Amino acid sequence: MNKKQKEQYLRDYGTLKAQGKPFFPYAVAKDSAMAVIVMIVIITMSILLGAELGPKADPTSTTYTPRPEWYFFFLFELLRVIKPPALVPLATIGVPTICLILLFLLPFYDRGPERRPERRPIATTAGIFVVFAIGYLTYLGAAAGPPTEIDIPVPANVRTQGTTAVANFKAGEQVVAQSGCAACHKFGENGNSGPGPSLTRVGARLPAQAIQRTLINPTAPMPSFSSLSEESPKQFQQMVGFLAALK
Repeated sequence: MNKKQKEQYLRDYGTLKAQGKPFFPYAVAKDSAMAVIVMIVIITMSILLGAELGPKADPTSTTYTPRPEWYFFFLFELLRVIKPPALVPLATIGVPTICLILLFLLPFYDRGPERRPERRPIATTAGIFVVFAIGYLTYLGAAAGPPTEIDIPVPANVRTQGTTAVANFKAGEQVVAQSGCAACHKFGENGNSGPGPSLTRVGARLPAQAIQRTLINPTAPMPSFSSLSEESPKQFQQMVGFLAALK
């Protein structure tokens, strides 16, 4: 902004300010009235609808997967994206704090007098990016299933083999879920999309023999399931059969 534009802006601002209404009590009264309306709506909804309460806490449960409230899903998903343990403080404290500081400083590094969004590209771009990032991470956090559960429909090729094959498929699904495979792999809508590849259709890529060899002699950081094959060969074969049936 050059000197002439600044002088014109100050003149226009002074004229509009003289014609306008004071912040107190005009704007304060409007904000207070709206705050009262919002509080009345919240209190009414809490009385009529109540709060959703889940089952009582069970300290003996070993399958419970803690999940935050929906408005914290973006932070929850940020922890899933930033996986190395050394970077957990950065994900939980660093990134949100940096983003908040940048938003608070936005009026200082974007000091243009324009109010139209297309004429304030920095502020508009920053706002759109933040809203999109929070919305996208919230969606991923809401859609991600817990790492101890896998819910995949029984494939048609398994259903045609009869009830025994379906029972083995479900048993293998449970073994895979309890083994923590969904912590690194994606199974349909469940699990994580990394660091391991998606296993939703792994049976179409690898035969059962190759899957079995990979489970026994995996590539790091994937753990080996050789002890499972020795101690519980039936469960190991159910795991192999479940993965081979994902086509």
